Amino acid sequence: MIELNDITKVYDMGGEKVYALAGVTLTISEGEFVAIIGPSGSGKSTLMNILGCLDVPSSGSYLFEGKEIASYKSGQLADIRNRKIGFIFQGFNLLPRLSALENVELPLIYKGVFALRRAQLARDALSAVGLSGRGGHKPSQLSGGQQQRVAIARALVTEPKIILADEPTGNLDSKSGGEVMELLVELHQKGTTVVLITHDPTVAMHADRVISIFDGKVTSDIRSEEGA
Repeated sequence: MIELNDITKVYDMGGEKVYALAGVTLTISEGEFVAIIGPSGSGKSTLMNILGCLDVPSSGSYLFEGKEIASYKSGQLADIRNRKIGFIFQGFNLLPRLSALENVELPLIYKGVFALRRAQLARDALSAVGLSGRGGHKPSQLSGGQQQRVAIARALVTEPKIILADEPTGNLDSKSGGEVMELLVELHQKGTTVVLITHDPTVAMHADRVISIFDGKVTSDIRSEEGA
């Protein structure tokens, strides 16, 4: 599904070149649950942004489903993000004035789904994450764990090929974080490709493959027999 070859990402910081990624090469197959782990500043979030077509590399090749991402125009990249990739962020990224149901509907609006169908799909997604009775609640009326469940429902509602989760448990207590990870494991077991970005080894252990990154380089790539 994903193939990165010698990917670099370089920033100009006051005339000095800083490598956020320095020659990353890896492949991710359909149906895998992969954790990318590294400390703050290691380049893992930059890597996620490139995987999610939110940013482009300075050099190297990125093939998504066999096609070179560099060949796509901005509108085509937006279409890939909306139709094929589901995003889950540490900060939830919910719109505070919208209800949980309306937040989940947003990707479907961009996709052009009609209102009645949109609402049904959003209700089904909320039910899938255990929030069938909370669709009318605003984010401020929900706990952190519930807000992240809404974010997961929003990521799921378009039935994406891949879920990219950037520190999805970072703002949660251990109980809520555990419940979120259980949801991601369930998604993987149903066939969804999951890529998890984390700094926490205990979170990474849920994956069946752990890629370590440090100073913009892949330092290890291990398949875990303990992965869920």
